[in-house]
Amino acid sequence: MVLLSPSINGLRKLLSICDQFAKEHGLKYNVAKTEMLIFKADDIKDDKDMERERRALSVRANMIARRFARCSDDVKLWTKFTKRSYNALRIQYNNAFRILMKHPRFCSAKAMFAAAGVPDFFAILRARTASFWERLRHSTNSILCAVNEDLSIKRKSLFFMHIAYYVTVLNVGTKGIKIQ
Repeated sequence: MVLLSPSINGLRKLLSICDQFAKEHGLKYNVAKTEMLIFKADDIKDDKDMERERRALSVRANMIARRFARCSDDVKLWTKFTKRSYNALRIQYNNAFRILMKHPRFCSAKAMFAAAGVPDFFAILRARTASFWERLRHSTNSILCAVNEDLSIKRKSLFFMHIAYYVTVLNVGTKGIKIQ
């Protein structure tokens, strides 16, 4: 048996749990075989662990980039997918967070993310989409500037079409005609 704890108080608590378990089940620990190791930690922070995970993520990203190097952009960018596969990805994201935070399987995902102060799947997609459009708008690349200009004209015309539609609906609605 191995007991690990970041503090002496935690180790004492673990030892008392083991002692209680031994009393309840009639067990005895062999103190002749007992050894203790102390790892001295001057500064208990998550920085090293986060750096290790960042590097592991970088390795996985490079591996994916190499495996998909010869694929078309449609495959790389997930431009063609079904709602089912999209929902499966969203559910897996939620489940991974549930497992990490030890929440029950059927707890509310929105409440879980809100309580932790962590963005949910949709918030991450909105943030990434907004970040993409922001980078596109401020790009100095001449091709991207031309694409952005064309897209901004289309966005403005769509915006004004929506406004015109709602104004028409409001005007018609105030004249007593019901719109469903």
